[in-house]
Amino acid sequence: MPSLGYMISMQERVAIIGAGVSGLTCAVLFAERGYDAHILAEETGSRITSAAAGAMWFPYDAEPLEAVIAWSLETYSILRDLSRTPGCGVSMIELRQFRRICEIEIPPWAISLGAKRLPPASIPHCFTSGFTLDVPLTDTTIYLDYLAARFHRAGGTIQSDLHFDALEQVSDEYLIVINCSGVGARTLLPDPDVEPHRGQVVIVEKKTPPACAIVCDDAPLMYSIPREADCVFGGTNELSSNREPDASTTAAIVAECSRVLEIAPPKILGERVGLRPFRRTGVCLRSDRLRDGRWVIHNYGHGGSGFTLSWGCAQAVLALAQKE
Repeated sequence: MPSLGYMISMQERVAIIGAGVSGLTCAVLFAERGYDAHILAEETGSRITSAAAGAMWFPYDAEPLEAVIAWSLETYSILRDLSRTPGCGVSMIELRQFRRICEIEIPPWAISLGAKRLPPASIPHCFTSGFTLDVPLTDTTIYLDYLAARFHRAGGTIQSDLHFDALEQVSDEYLIVINCSGVGARTLLPDPDVEPHRGQVVIVEKKTPPACAIVCDDAPLMYSIPREADCVFGGTNELSSNREPDASTTAAIVAECSRVLEIAPPKILGERVGLRPFRRTGVCLRSDRLRDGRWVIHNYGHGGSGFTLSWGCAQAVLALAQKE
């Protein structure tokens, strides 16, 4: 069998499994480098976890920390540059991160990006401390379509409603397979270290102020992320594969966010549930061989950091493909 580098140079076909932000970003990167790249997915559109994400850049619920921060910082730089591109769905937003108990610690990586401790006068009554940092925000109602459009312009195709019980079932016309199957990797490989971390959000009418994102990740998890046309209230992080919105959870999310923001409960526009693909042993980003001898590059297990890791991990996948 030819080396992977030879295969790429000869334009053999590349299959990307999964149409979430990880799959789309890998697909864009490969297609724009001239590879014959194609997305094969079971689900696309509003059913994928990426569509339910708040999608604000911030490392969350992913390991190992050192690698996650490195990939996150690479993504930060690319998304910051994209925020200058009209219509792509990426903007820069002020994040205010709080704690309900104890003094908040500003991570060293956040300090390197300009994070500053908030003065007491800027701390809402229900929190003890906080810091501020400008971060990229990706509006999923715009950004996912933007990535798909970039991919199509570069010659890629997306096929949906495809189910695979094993990666070897991917047609042998694809001599390299990139596995961005997210929580699906638990059964596809199978990988028992993958856990579905259920996240429910509520889409509400946009209220001003504040124009910044408010986040508190000690219990109960709470965040308010204003977007162009609405606002995302969240959220939950629980071990569950239930993808149906729960009415009592919706009520609790809206009540807590409204209490923190000191506003009347806004009109609910919709509810979303996504399954964060957390992996107990950390993000899986490595190359391997399928049983039939073809190359596979795994890129899954990003937890709650799919958008935050997207470009950094995609670049690492590309580097693996070019290594052979």
